[in-house]
Amino acid sequence: MSVVRWQAQTRDQLTALLPEAVVVLPVGATEQHGPHLATGTDALLAETAATRAVELAAESASRTLVLAPTLPIGASDHHLPFGGTLSLRPETLLALLLDVARSVADCGGRRLVIVNGHGGNRGICSAAAAAASVRSPIAVGYLDYWDGAADAALGGTPLPGHAGGFETSLVLAVDPELVAERAPRTDVPTIPAVPGVEIQRQASWHEQDGYTDDPAKADAAQGREWLDHLVRRLAGQLVDLAASI
Repeated sequence: MSVVRWQAQTRDQLTALLPEAVVVLPVGATEQHGPHLATGTDALLAETAATRAVELAAESASRTLVLAPTLPIGASDHHLPFGGTLSLRPETLLALLLDVARSVADCGGRRLVIVNGHGGNRGICSAAAAAASVRSPIAVGYLDYWDGAADAALGGTPLPGHAGGFETSLVLAVDPELVAERAPRTDVPTIPAVPGVEIQRQASWHEQDGYTDDPAKADAAQGREWLDHLVRRLAGQLVDLAASI
């Protein structure tokens, strides 16, 4: 089934669709992904996962799913020292998401799902969903596309990581031309961790040289398997959301 894309509809078509539809908004980032991955990785994977999930979910969802244009720049200040990064300040991304949600509501939309593709966006997406639902007559859901990775067959690869085996495998599955030569990596430092505590530490990124694990272990076939799993899970979530919000 074809995907209903916001930007491909006329104003009259959207006016008719939105009151009963679920709008799906992919949010990514444009930032360094080590020496081997394209800077658009997060936006690419968020859009790919959301598009395939919408296409799959449309077959059984009780509401029309409208795919909004992907937001390709996120909160990536922690990657700026490495170069190749476009970043919004957290408060700017929050304002942007609130404006998009307000626009959807002003156009008649009553349901919005944010599909996030970048770890640095997580808290902001959550805050935006909460604030938007208070400021506008709209229900807002938020999820990370990789959230179901832990229940897939992982093959020992750390998840989700940044520009390591997991993301590199997914990009190899989607667009292998965006993956450069990868040298094996054995020098990944241990990052401070306390169970139950989220620790933010700029020094960790420099110690890791901007990527978290060994991309040489990436495999296109494994990437396709993981991506299929994540898409099926996301599609199921969209079907459930369409029935409940």
